[in-house]
Amino acid sequence: MGTDTLREQPADEAAGRRREQRAWYMYDWACSVYSTSVLTVFLGPYLTSVTESAADADGFVHPLGIPVRAGSFFAYSVSLSVVVAVLLMPVVGAIADRAGNKKRLLGVAAYVGAAATTGMFFLDGDRYLLGGLLLIVANAAQSVAMMLYNSYLPQIAPPEERDAVSSRGWAFGYAAGALVLVVNLVLYLRHDDFGVSESTAVRICLAMAGLWWGAFAIIPLCRLRDRRRPPGEVTGPGGLRQLAATVRDMRRHPLTLSFLLYNDGIQTVISQASVYGSEELGLGQATLIGAVLLVQVLAVAGALALGRLAARYGAKRTILGSLVAWTLTLSAGYFLPAGEPVWFFALAAAIGLVLGGSQALSRSLYSHLVPPGKEAEYFSAYELSDRGMSWLGPLLFGLTYQLTGSYRDAIISLVVFFVLGFTLLARVPVRCAVADAGNAVPERI
Repeated sequence: MGTDTLREQPADEAAGRRREQRAWYMYDWACSVYSTSVLTVFLGPYLTSVTESAADADGFVHPLGIPVRAGSFFAYSVSLSVVVAVLLMPVVGAIADRAGNKKRLLGVAAYVGAAATTGMFFLDGDRYLLGGLLLIVANAAQSVAMMLYNSYLPQIAPPEERDAVSSRGWAFGYAAGALVLVVNLVLYLRHDDFGVSESTAVRICLAMAGLWWGAFAIIPLCRLRDRRRPPGEVTGPGGLRQLAATVRDMRRHPLTLSFLLYNDGIQTVISQASVYGSEELGLGQATLIGAVLLVQVLAVAGALALGRLAARYGAKRTILGSLVAWTLTLSAGYFLPAGEPVWFFALAAAIGLVLGGSQALSRSLYSHLVPPGKEAEYFSAYELSDRGMSWLGPLLFGLTYQLTGSYRDAIISLVVFFVLGFTLLARVPVRCAVADAGNAVPERI
């Protein structure tokens, strides 16, 4: 009996790990609709239009007495949300690592974000301040929740499985984003048939993302497990001192800076693409939704395809190739002619093919650099630039537009993030970085 028990344990452990991985995928299924429908498609153009209706004759609004060009308000709100996240994530991450109550904290963050997103239904007229506030709360909550979610990856997948597991998670998220976007597209295009105005249709789409997020978050919250650390390992500073401690510790791992840079660029492109398409290229909302839907569909294939390339060539080489593709794509976007949807769809196709894989492999490669026992703490820094939570990118985008009045100049300014990210990643010996973090080095990375 003892021998049979020993043989059953690895099989039972593998089966339990697979069940937990499937539950983990479902949180991407739940929350990615927010990133897609809200942050990428609807909220940018809609909040910009609401802000413009509240602007003065010179096109400025004055939150807290500060003059802000209406076209920059959305980008500034995204950037400000990260200021909140910067204060929250290292603290929450340290608490999760020490106390082992990651799942409870994930639930709180997820439902705060879902509630704020659902509340966007009430964003109408000239309520741009309400829109900015809800965006800040939702983005900060999403950032905290994704930090906790991502930090499960090194705990539920051994090193040789992480590229594949991370890629499947992103594929689940993009599939959900595509599915809900189809529903949103029908509602938006045929809003008269449903007896609602265009503005109401947009607000319903925003609220639907919050309801979807809250409904499907139940599955991972029921099935993921907390890992409690032994009492002797519960060390480290608390409160706001954790932020400084995390940054000091990360300075020993320079590869993290590369991730922060190019992820910042990727997420800024995602969050500002709809504003660029509507304001600079003069494209309608239906075209923008269709383009983002194309991105979602192709991103599923891209995530799985780049995952296979990583298995053959290693994650680092595959990511470097994706950064070259990002630079070329963004440069081409600068020259897109206005009023020509076909070229915008071509750009969307290029983004979709490289988007999912670059994000999935970045997450899995980063997980190898996290010191054991500091998963949530380190993923708090990673999440600062992930899922549209970047702040340098939106800040640069907003400042460039405010200074030049050109969205083309704003979009091309983001190339710097990919160039610097490529340069840093190419120079870092990844195997040494993984070993320095105290982790086993995979055969291919």
